[in-house]
Amino acid sequence: MNFLLEPLNLVTFFPLLGVLVLLFIKSEAKNTIRWVALGTALVNFGISLWALSMFNSSNPDLQLASQYSWIQVAGWNIQYYLAVDGLSILLVLLTTFLTPIAILSTWTAIEDRVKDFMVFFLMLEVGMLGVFLAQDLFLFYIFWEFTLIPMYFLIGIWGGPNRLYAAVKFFLYTMAGSILMLLAILWLGVNQGTFSVPELVLKGGIPADVQLWLFIAFAAAFAIKVPMWPLHSWLPDAHVEAPTAGSVILAGVLLKMGTYGFLRFNLQLFPEAAVKAAPTIAVLAVIGILYGAAVSYSQKDVKKLVAYSSVSHLGFVMLGMFALNAQGIEGAILQMINHGLSTGALFLMVGMIYEQTHTREIAVYGGLWKITPIYGSLMLIVALSSMGLPGLNGFVGEFTILLGAFGSKAFGTPIYAILSAIGVILAAIYILYMFQKMFLGPVGKIVEEVKHHGHELRDLNAREIITLLPLLVFIFWIGLYPAPFFNLIAPAVDKLLIPFRAILGG
Repeated sequence: MNFLLEPLNLVTFFPLLGVLVLLFIKSEAKNTIRWVALGTALVNFGISLWALSMFNSSNPDLQLASQYSWIQVAGWNIQYYLAVDGLSILLVLLTTFLTPIAILSTWTAIEDRVKDFMVFFLMLEVGMLGVFLAQDLFLFYIFWEFTLIPMYFLIGIWGGPNRLYAAVKFFLYTMAGSILMLLAILWLGVNQGTFSVPELVLKGGIPADVQLWLFIAFAAAFAIKVPMWPLHSWLPDAHVEAPTAGSVILAGVLLKMGTYGFLRFNLQLFPEAAVKAAPTIAVLAVIGILYGAAVSYSQKDVKKLVAYSSVSHLGFVMLGMFALNAQGIEGAILQMINHGLSTGALFLMVGMIYEQTHTREIAVYGGLWKITPIYGSLMLIVALSSMGLPGLNGFVGEFTILLGAFGSKAFGTPIYAILSAIGVILAAIYILYMFQKMFLGPVGKIVEEVKHHGHELRDLNAREIITLLPLLVFIFWIGLYPAPFFNLIAPAVDKLLIPFRAILGG
């Protein structure tokens, strides 16, 4: 019983209690199913806040550990080991924060097989939390692969017209990278005698040439998930075909599993290889930033525009992380959270208008601000947040990353920061283009089409406003007062950088 009451076990597996309750509810009782799923997710967010209250932000080490001997076969020492530190605490909170918001957004959007949808959604939360908390490589891999199953079905059953193609593509891309990571995990377990990440970090001693191969094997899995250019082609299909709640979680949390993987494993376990790889990663990140922004501008589908913007925004995260200094990495972690909030909100708002119009084609919109002033006002805030306006969350993360990249010893040149700054300008162009086309100017033909079908295009209702408000609170909070978030991150980042200071000097 003590096992279940440990905070990290409770926050990871509590959604399964909701799944168990849902199994005993009749499929026809759709509202009851929705309330049970929402209640489960809200309680789990409360549990994560309880865990946060026990977290010592000044301690750089792993905390709240739940560690048990698990599989002892043929000399393999595989442990059940969950723990949290400054590198992961905000990602755990982001996961439990976005899950109830995503569930609330499905209230009228998901009418078919509601019970199955909620079961898969809560199971997905279990997998995502396990990824951020697992400190044993074998356990991490199990959670990593587990997330594929519910997401595959969420896209494949409740997605758009090409949902099966998108779901299979998502599954195959992720599996392909994961096979290389599994081989690297097995090599570490056999040759180092443990799968425990803290033990592997403490042990060290992996030869530099071997580090590079292991780095590449792990990077293959994580780069696909981020997704880094040129491994990004699964993302637009998955986003466009996924239901709105699926897109919110995919952008808000699942992509962060890739960036977190680089942070937790590639940097911690293979520091020498990370230093060697930093310039290459920087080149790919800058290409992703500029390419993602340029392709976003050319999109005719607003959801695809937001999807490609993720390639650009996550490029900033990778650039900051491989700057290998405090500003870069702290900015990267905060930008993971910022992207989850801003892009999650964008996907929610695209889904809200799509529910009424059943089209995402930018050209048919226009003048929406006159008809839906609340929707227009909130969309403007979220859009400005996504493009990095000072005073909102996106600016803090991007500015910190650019500072880190500009002075990075790992890069050895400020050119990557300078080129990335162009990406900030391009982001303003495609975001303002989208807003101008959809919300300003003459009223678009979609308004008449909606009227033709006997409906008036309405503004946001109370449920939709309640869904968005928590995101807006954090968009302003991080933008105006980011200190509490940096305070949670900083000690763990400082500890992470110890080997890099020795390698790079300073």
